[in-house]
Amino acid sequence: MSRGGRLSAGALAAALAFTACTAEPSLPPARPLAAGPHIKIQARPVYLSGQHIERIGAFVYAGGLQLTSPDTPRLHGLSDLKVWPDGRLASVSDEGDVFEGRLVLDRAGRLVGLDRGQLSPLVGEDAQPLAARGKQESDAEGLAELADGSWLVSLERDDRILLYPAHGGPPRRAPSPVAVFPDNLGMEALAQDPADGPDAYIVGGEADGQTWLCRLASGCTASARVAKPEGYGLTAVAPLPGGGRAYLLRAFSLLQGVRIALLIVGPDGDVRDELHLAAPLTVDNFEGLAALPLREGGLRFYLISDDNFSRLQRTLLLAFDWRPPPTGRKP
Repeated sequence: MSRGGRLSAGALAAALAFTACTAEPSLPPARPLAAGPHIKIQARPVYLSGQHIERIGAFVYAGGLQLTSPDTPRLHGLSDLKVWPDGRLASVSDEGDVFEGRLVLDRAGRLVGLDRGQLSPLVGEDAQPLAARGKQESDAEGLAELADGSWLVSLERDDRILLYPAHGGPPRRAPSPVAVFPDNLGMEALAQDPADGPDAYIVGGEADGQTWLCRLASGCTASARVAKPEGYGLTAVAPLPGGGRAYLLRAFSLLQGVRIALLIVGPDGDVRDELHLAAPLTVDNFEGLAALPLREGGLRFYLISDDNFSRLQRTLLLAFDWRPPPTGRKP
């Protein structure tokens, strides 16, 4: 959770206006973690808007869900997202949990459900659950998978990155930027960087949009600063085919409520397109982003929101399909 997501009940109520499938094989447990208990997932479809808007520029809404569970009070605070081509999904939470599931798509490829839910505790270097140490130690914000199957998790407050080995066992510290982050505004953005090597990963700071290129073997070096609009913070990053990146940004004000921007940036740093979400469109505190190539060209983006364990917010999973305009530039 970040300062941009910590909203009072009155402010949020005033600012936000919200308005079946083939069987899948069972979900294998995540290798770095013990398989958590299975939980029932209630996935209620949500519209992008009350007017049933389905397209924003070159972005096509491909379905959305509000996620809840009757089996646990801990399915909240989801802060980053990893989606695999076979439909598996993983997310980390502000309270030191890992949530896993499997996407359910209809015949047209639209997101219509989520099943095979599991919830596991993230453990620390002593192999004990991070949640037992309190919020200061368990505030997970970023999730990435390296080429060898190991996982990286970035945490804020006690700013650090933990590496969970693919073969199991407790994590160890991974290289992280030599930087002092504002309290609760740390390493929100984390993703593998396949263009720079199997052990390379991207780290981004929320407050100023500064990014770093890190490698397990050689540490971190400062990279580009995201050209974000005034008032926005960087919450997630995803690598794109061909070396580009997608950045997820978030802003909040009493006057305008929550605003979200998704930037598609080419390898040269040029912004190729952008998606903006704000009321009266369906919007919440989106902090997680995943990008997958579409078979017919273009990209599928998944966004997940951190509801801050608040009754006035929701855990939303939205899907958008994007295909570049013919010129390769913003329409």
